[in-house]
Amino acid sequence: MMKVVILAGGKGKRLEPYTTLLPKPLMPVGEYPILEIILRQLKYYGFNEVILAVGHLAELIQAYFGKGEKLGMKIDYVFEPHPLGTVGPLKLIEEKLDDAPFLVMNGDVLTDLDFKEFMDFHISSGGVITVGVKKREVNIDFGVAELSGNVIVNYREKPRFDFWVSMGVYIFEPSIINYIPEGQRYDFPDLVKNLIERGEKVSAYLYDGFWLDIGREDDMRRAQFEFENRKDSLLK
Repeated sequence: MMKVVILAGGKGKRLEPYTTLLPKPLMPVGEYPILEIILRQLKYYGFNEVILAVGHLAELIQAYFGKGEKLGMKIDYVFEPHPLGTVGPLKLIEEKLDDAPFLVMNGDVLTDLDFKEFMDFHISSGGVITVGVKKREVNIDFGVAELSGNVIVNYREKPRFDFWVSMGVYIFEPSIINYIPEGQRYDFPDLVKNLIERGEKVSAYLYDGFWLDIGREDDMRRAQFEFENRKDSLLK
């Protein structure tokens, strides 16, 4: 049985005031909370055992999903005593893991990613972590000057940059837990840098399908539109 840890403890400050009374994973997309869409997808791809790392308004998330009976899944909870960052909460689940790799993801991601294919790639890549990445274009609406001291050595008008950005979806080998400090805030970039410095392999899964991080109000509005137009691929 494949396991997944969903990070659902953040306060969702960029979506205030909505998240003052409702945790971000319960924000509605169409007629479903975003976290329910994620859980339905995970079950479809064979991830039946879920651990929710919760904090802000945790009691509402727990009341809605219970132990997973409604979705036909097994849902367990770990509670952050204080904000532990983007990977710090994983230290809380150490005793709940076995020897198999496990999926980790944020609780506000809308995507049509095939999670089973993602896991298969991780196993074949031999990395200790696999990061789902998506190419994003950033357009600069200004002329950009490159300087050497106070001399302009190059000038580009409204350039475009391409970046591979993290999708907030990862697969971890259980050994990674040993790199995470206990009871401290610890973020994913710190973990990745630490692993690279130690010579560990961190793999990237290049994804060209649909992905949206619902972190801001305009993202939430776009999510409503995308969900209605992609319901067949997003709702399992």
